[in-house]
Amino acid sequence: MKILLIHQNFPGQFLHLGPALVRDGHEVHALVMKKEVPAQWQGVVMHSYMPTKGTAQGVHPWVLDMETKVIRGEAVFRKGMELKAAGFEPDVVVAHPGWGESLFIKDVWPETRLGLYCEFNYNEHGQDVGFDPEFSVDDAGDACRLRLKNLNNMMHFELADGAVSPTHFQADTYPYPFRTKIKVLHDGIDTKQIAPFPLARLQVAPGKLLSRTDEVITFANRNLEPYRGYHVFMRALPSLLKARPRAHVVIVGGEGTSYGRRPPEGKTWKSVFMEEVRPLIDEQDWTRVHFLPNLPHAQFIQFLQISRVHVYLTYPFVASWSLLEAMSAGCAIVGSDTAPVQEFIKDGENGLLTPFFEPETLTEKVIQLLENAPLREKLGQAARRKVQTFYDLEKVCLPRMVRWVDSLSPVRTPRLVHSRQFGQHAA
Repeated sequence: MKILLIHQNFPGQFLHLGPALVRDGHEVHALVMKKEVPAQWQGVVMHSYMPTKGTAQGVHPWVLDMETKVIRGEAVFRKGMELKAAGFEPDVVVAHPGWGESLFIKDVWPETRLGLYCEFNYNEHGQDVGFDPEFSVDDAGDACRLRLKNLNNMMHFELADGAVSPTHFQADTYPYPFRTKIKVLHDGIDTKQIAPFPLARLQVAPGKLLSRTDEVITFANRNLEPYRGYHVFMRALPSLLKARPRAHVVIVGGEGTSYGRRPPEGKTWKSVFMEEVRPLIDEQDWTRVHFLPNLPHAQFIQFLQISRVHVYLTYPFVASWSLLEAMSAGCAIVGSDTAPVQEFIKDGENGLLTPFFEPETLTEKVIQLLENAPLREKLGQAARRKVQTFYDLEKVCLPRMVRWVDSLSPVRTPRLVHSRQFGQHAA
């Protein structure tokens, strides 16, 4: 087939899928929002597109998000018309619709089959919005804005011939009947690359190396912010450091805002909660807290490999890849008792769960694992087994994703993909 992958930050979630489709003999192209791209990437023919305008001044704030998506959708539409004029006719388009790029694909190629990577559908209640009362929005009209934010998803529903979502939690955010189109297929974790390594080392400060022989507590987000429980973790630090005088806490993450409210003017969420807890921690204990920026992936794996206890917290939102990577590395994990984490961590079986809003309980759970090496070992091994069984990239997830793309094919009778093929955690 001729296959077109669309992702504004390609390869994104198509990192492994694109090359796998090339290896299967397909002609694979990709659209990415950059001014310049190489002619090929791992056999994938690359094409760039760029919006020709920005959002207009004075647009109603409730529709600003939709205007941005229409602008990007138009940019892909124009690029698609250019490719069509050059003779390119894809059999299948697989797109991440989250930024609007695929809105007008079928206006370019009406007969092409469209598969969507469905990451998240916003809802006014029961998910991330309103979950944390500390950062609630006072404007009652925010519910109206949120409903309009889903217009992009709704417009895609009638276009899609199939869809995938990486987790049941994410798939279930979408309404019926569209939910019935979505198959749960995770992107996959390279469990060979991300594995326990007793000799791992990581430099956390000039002249300071930490290893598995040290008592290391780890925490990581792309950006340190409330959506990922950074404030809860920081509030646990004073009692945790006092109770564990030899422990080192390593925190990895940026200072931007990925989700939710922005911090007060001139501050970052990182600085806001550092300033809150710093007076409660004496100078000597504070020297055992190490902040690192976002790490290259190889170093991030080392960060997980030196962890004695890894903490992962999140609102009811998209679970970070880092959670499954920590499981694959054999970490003993304390996770929040929120739905996206509960899909992967069963309390007492392959990790411990803690109430999201209780830093005191979080401290108790971390100490429980630090004091119980057999339990740590049991939970870490069970976490890794789960990832190997249900989320392994090469053996499980990538073959299923390739089969799903194949099922979209218009040139053959699509193979029906029954839930029994995927096992209880991936259908």
